[in-house]
Amino acid sequence: MNELNTGAATGGEYGIAPGGFRLPAELRLGRVRLQVADLERSVSWYRDVLGLRVMDRSADEAVLGTHGQEVPLVVLREHRGSRPAAARGRLGLYHFAILLPDRAALGRFVTHLARIGERAGASDHLVSEALYLNDPDGLGIEVYADRPRETWRYDAHRQLAMDTRPLDVDALVRAAGGEPWSGMPAGTTIGHVHLHVAEMERAAAFYHDALGLDKVVWSYPGALFLSAGGYHHHLGLNTWAGPGATPAGENDARLVDWEMVVPRRADADAAAESLRSAGHAAERIGGGWVAVDPWGTAVRIVSAG
Repeated sequence: MNELNTGAATGGEYGIAPGGFRLPAELRLGRVRLQVADLERSVSWYRDVLGLRVMDRSADEAVLGTHGQEVPLVVLREHRGSRPAAARGRLGLYHFAILLPDRAALGRFVTHLARIGERAGASDHLVSEALYLNDPDGLGIEVYADRPRETWRYDAHRQLAMDTRPLDVDALVRAAGGEPWSGMPAGTTIGHVHLHVAEMERAAAFYHDALGLDKVVWSYPGALFLSAGGYHHHLGLNTWAGPGATPAGENDARLVDWEMVVPRRADADAAAESLRSAGHAAERIGGGWVAVDPWGTAVRIVSAG
């Protein structure tokens, strides 16, 4: 990264806004919907390892959320015989990210993983601290906590400073204060989604120019990070799947769709119109709009109401 500005990074001080429609600063993410091979196996893992609670369940689908809050975070849909997610060569989900309400919760979670013997990767991204896991189908999951926004920094080119550095796990454990993990706490949300794409220029045309996300980090090798409202990223894009990578198919474990939640119905309608004006299809389904990126990943745009 370039030399950093010593001031705090706030929404109006950094990033590149799209030239036309811009998503509102109040944007947040809703639930993600995943296709899995064995619903019972996945429900057990998401409950016992991640600490999510089953809110609703049918023969082939389960809705999972936090404890003490009636907000769906993950929907698991069974498709028997789904092939495991590939580490490389497959476009679509790289990981989805669960944002914990504070650092102490992340410290309790890392202690829980050590107690049950679950392996996880770990990184310090300057703006956040993160753990990385794979579910039974190989789908990537990040569990993270943000650092206070006033500690974020940006460079002379208005680019937010993010990096991948070793995580101080011992400090995280101390932050837990000896409190045990008791499952995903209220206040937990889906913080961002990160996708494998084939071409960054086409991906930016869809998500930045047409859908209206700001570019926030654009010099990270092979990656682009976008957001609304000055967040470090609601969406990550990368070309790390390698040349010749193909989209996840109907018989693969995969991300079926993910949700962007805007404050008003008019905001969702404006996003759909922007996509259509740029030559992309946007279909009204239920109370929202669904658009599909060039590699088959569907995003659902809904209003908070």
